[in-house]
Amino acid sequence: MLDIRRLYMLKTVAARGSITAAAQSLALSAGAVSQQLAALRHDVGIDLLRPDGRTVALTEAGRVLLEHADRILAAMEEAECAVAAVKGTVGATATLAALPSTVARIVAPALTALGADHPQLAVTCLVTDEAQLRELALGTVDVVLGQRYHHLPETAPRGVAISPLLDDPLLVVTAADGSGERPVALRELATHNLVVPPPSTDCGQAILHACHQAGFTPTTRHVTADIAAQLALARAGLATALVPRSAIDPGTLGIRTAPIEDHPILRLLFAATRHTETTNPTTEAVIAALRTAARQNRTGHLPPP
Repeated sequence: MLDIRRLYMLKTVAARGSITAAAQSLALSAGAVSQQLAALRHDVGIDLLRPDGRTVALTEAGRVLLEHADRILAAMEEAECAVAAVKGTVGATATLAALPSTVARIVAPALTALGADHPQLAVTCLVTDEAQLRELALGTVDVVLGQRYHHLPETAPRGVAISPLLDDPLLVVTAADGSGERPVALRELATHNLVVPPPSTDCGQAILHACHQAGFTPTTRHVTADIAAQLALARAGLATALVPRSAIDPGTLGIRTAPIEDHPILRLLFAATRHTETTNPTTEAVIAALRTAARQNRTGHLPPP
């Protein structure tokens, strides 16, 4: 009979691209992972991995086995969810992966509420920009607070359930000048020096897409994905920033914010979990807290001009 732990190791190696990377994510030695994969190869009687430059790749037999392993692992999680639903209680642990720009106004309030409502639940929060949905598929996180910009197609990886939380517009941020807040036409920024995220990021692509729709190519003086740096440059009067509304701390001083009136740039914040037929009370509690925090954020106040 195949060992479920070895099947999971095969899945992890395939996703990470190497035994060393898989071992690091599993908190094991590379030798231990190699030993278990060798045992799995012995169980099935055929090579499952092959060298591919500095990485490894699945053989045809490995791909076939991984397809079945995915179904087996999903069935196991379905069984765990069904038992948890019968118990009807929130569990003891959960892991949330979230974007840095969501921590102050959504994640922190959600975790505070969870601590009050479910004191037995310890939530580990991983703040990262990278490959969140892949970690969800691998089972290293339970809930992802992610984003998708509206100019991109709506897609979700197989086996992932998406719950929309908030339409989060990008605001034009400049140094406070004493004037009142008024909507800004995006084409007005054609004469501004902008600070924007790298064009390789979703936000950077969304800004470029919107500016091109407005009929101009932006003048990019500064490039950084660090929102604190973007706000600092805007506060100093060195650049104009385009920052998601929920990423701006209401206590931020020295800046002026304005909505875009003609070519709005929106990101959809969503909560993602692995798809199961039965609702898991623990992940449902985390998503409910995120949804409440997102709703409160929608009606929250921005920094005064």
